[in-house]
Amino acid sequence: MHQLEIIGSEAVAAALDGRETAVLECVRDTYLLHERGRTVNPDSHFLRFPEKPDSRIIALPAFVNDDRPTAGIKWISSFPANVARGKQRASAILVLNDYETGHPVAVLESAAISAARTAASAALAARVLAKQAPETVGVIGAGYIARTVCAYLAASGTPLDRVVCHDQDPASAAALAAHLNGRSPGTATTGALQDALDADLVVFATTALAPYVPVAHRFRPDQLALHLSLRDLAPETLLASHNIVDDVEHCLKAQTSPHLAEGLVGHRDFVNGTLAQVVLGDVALDANRPTVFSPFGLGVLDIAVGRLVLDEARSTGRSVSAEGFFGDPVRW
Repeated sequence: MHQLEIIGSEAVAAALDGRETAVLECVRDTYLLHERGRTVNPDSHFLRFPEKPDSRIIALPAFVNDDRPTAGIKWISSFPANVARGKQRASAILVLNDYETGHPVAVLESAAISAARTAASAALAARVLAKQAPETVGVIGAGYIARTVCAYLAASGTPLDRVVCHDQDPASAAALAAHLNGRSPGTATTGALQDALDADLVVFATTALAPYVPVAHRFRPDQLALHLSLRDLAPETLLASHNIVDDVEHCLKAQTSPHLAEGLVGHRDFVNGTLAQVVLGDVALDANRPTVFSPFGLGVLDIAVGRLVLDEARSTGRSVSAEGFFGDPVRW
């Protein structure tokens, strides 16, 4: 009888703990598979609510076609009002399907997986796109994603010697700074938006629905911005930058800043390439312009990292079988 495996939050956390390098390499390999056309990554589907315009639930179906073909879907909610209640903004599950039969084989708690694949993508971009090691890091948006990104940056060798934390909620910025100082005393402070924007490496991890950084803002040529939240920067700022994305078609939609830039100029020539193309040496960085990395967030990354987590949970006995979840698999 086919059984469904359940991988809860404790098992997911145990599978990810201390494995930043493995997750980063998994994300890198999946980007390269995607670049070679060895994935299927349909459009994300957004469920929105008329009376909660800032909230959404997103479905990300995807298929990774490597030596272990795996399909699945992430169902992730973002309800920013949770923050004021002292709760996490996002929650998610991931379903993995067997490629041979299509049967669901596992359901995984996925807020941590989603944060890990986002953070690994950011850390990979910092490693590949930075013109030099940053002396200062500015973090704009001080939630779970920001905390995870900082952990992956540190694990991948990006120095966090001087970090400026900024958030519309000062308590959140202070909490992130305290968290970083708990790991390395004197590392982090809180500051104004401009203080964070002036850092050598700028990380955007907000819930912004529209650009709020002043239209006139321009990064220095030596700066790298990891534009993870996608809607922080005015189109004019992007047009004055060297732009790298994870996938052009996915990134230039849903009113992201790159999508707004396309609407402003009527073309996509301002997008210089994908992160995978940089890794492969097919795209060179412009030394005279700042670099902005805008990743839409590909479902194939969730599938790949989720599979890594499932493997670890199975090997350590942390996978739980949902006995009797499915009916009789025999047709007659």
